[in-house]
Amino acid sequence: MAVIADVAREHLRWTGPISLDLPLVEALALDSLRRLTLIVEIEDRFRVCLEAGDELSIKTCGDLAALIGRKLAERSPEAG
Repeated sequence: MAVIADVAREHLRWTGPISLDLPLVEALALDSLRRLTLIVEIEDRFRVCLEAGDELSIKTCGDLAALIGRKLAERSPEAG
């Protein structure tokens, strides 16, 4: 959650608290550009690749954190 909070503050100018149940689109005012910014920063920081359909399951910060966890678990040791 700390990395998600860092990205939100640094790249989306979010100043409020970040919690698992925070609704991403509404709270962070994610239009298409801000959503892309969030995705690119998350991918860069965690070295994961979010797929086109992944965003359908993301409603809250908790959903995003769970998705990142799944992507990290799927990653092979060779991926680095």
